[in-house]
Amino acid sequence: MVAPSHRRSLRKRRTLVVTAAAVAAGVGAGVVVLNANAGTTTAAADLYHQTLAAKDGWASSGTGTTGGSKADSAHTFTVSTRAQLVKALGSATDTTPRIIKVKGTIDANTDDTGKKLSCADYASGTGYSLTSYLKAYDPSTYGRSKLPSGTQEKARAAAQTKQAKNIVLKVPANTTIVGVPGSNPGLTGAMLQIQNVDNVIVRNLTFAATEDCFPQWDPTDGDDGNWNSNYDAVTLRGATHVWADHNTFTDTPHLDSANPKYYGREYQIHDGELDVTKSSDLVTISRNVFSNHDKTTLIGSSDSEPAGKLRVTLHHNVYKGIVQRAPLSRVGQIHIYNNYYDVSPLNGYAVQYSINSRAKAQVVAENNYWKVPTSVKVAKLLSGDGTGSIKGSGNLVNGTVTDLVAAYNAASSKDLKTTVNWTPTLTAGLESGAAVNKLPTSLGSSAGAGVLK
Repeated sequence: MVAPSHRRSLRKRRTLVVTAAAVAAGVGAGVVVLNANAGTTTAAADLYHQTLAAKDGWASSGTGTTGGSKADSAHTFTVSTRAQLVKALGSATDTTPRIIKVKGTIDANTDDTGKKLSCADYASGTGYSLTSYLKAYDPSTYGRSKLPSGTQEKARAAAQTKQAKNIVLKVPANTTIVGVPGSNPGLTGAMLQIQNVDNVIVRNLTFAATEDCFPQWDPTDGDDGNWNSNYDAVTLRGATHVWADHNTFTDTPHLDSANPKYYGREYQIHDGELDVTKSSDLVTISRNVFSNHDKTTLIGSSDSEPAGKLRVTLHHNVYKGIVQRAPLSRVGQIHIYNNYYDVSPLNGYAVQYSINSRAKAQVVAENNYWKVPTSVKVAKLLSGDGTGSIKGSGNLVNGTVTDLVAAYNAASSKDLKTTVNWTPTLTAGLESGAAVNKLPTSLGSSAGAGVLK
């Protein structure tokens, strides 16, 4: 059996956001906030100035997450091209609050004039060719004990750097990026990089087709080597107070089933969908849809990351057609609640596991719902390395309360620990009881891009 790779490749007043369906039923235009104590309704801030509610996961801790809500008119932008988006983002070191409204779908693989760029354009002038690369590092002649080096590896890295300069979009602190409702807003082929900055909000966007034209061959990765790609759709590296909400992530239109194999291994052009690494901290990931993807969310880039960071909340997300890392958690304190996992095989994506706790991660997973076909064993829903913990309660499998940790431990030689060193308190919107059984339906109409109005 091939060894899996774990490398990178509310306040005192509770609020309820009324969904689009309620608006259509006559509640009114825009977003409405219900004061649960007084029973009255008031108009909420517009979508672009909304901030994370109190107690809504780890990102509400301390100073909370307000993004660019304080932006003035000079720092409020509407963009519809890559060049406009790059200009609106400005310098990654500029902390001036800004709001960026994404109207329509922006293709990151375009130049400043809007011309479409291909992998061949990025390779041009570097000396890289896939044919030459495959010949140079064929395991039968190059061996399997070391990473590629030499002329073709330098050329591959140069071509990858050219692509990165175009598709890696660096987000400064105090920024809100929101898709304009009704415009099919999103980013294609892009990596949104939130690195060493604080206070960022990303909402209502579809992230699709983030692809690496130049994966690297690593013969030492796993039992048989792996092709590792370099770009996540959204990547957090040393970032704090980040709220990712109501987004959709997908590989489409190029699914992994279309990838060729070289050296007997899949030529993987996709990396993560939303990764939280390099001691990032205080993150809330809510009401997103993750679909048609392999390595979905990595929390912690290595087993040796220092303790005290990587505090992440994932709630009310939908996972469908996901192979693994939903999430893979290292080191930190991770709260996973009210998510819906459909682990039925989809478009060639078959589940390896949903949640992995390793490197002493302290995971609380409660009141989640798994739809599991007869072809998938419940023991496969979790994974770990023997040092991680998952405290589980109220989790349902096909509508039945199930002890997922017990099922995993009964079938594994590396038991998950069942106790954690912390108690979640930032639990706004936590649903229990009969509401958990309704998650497949309720999240079907309330998660992902295009729902916010």
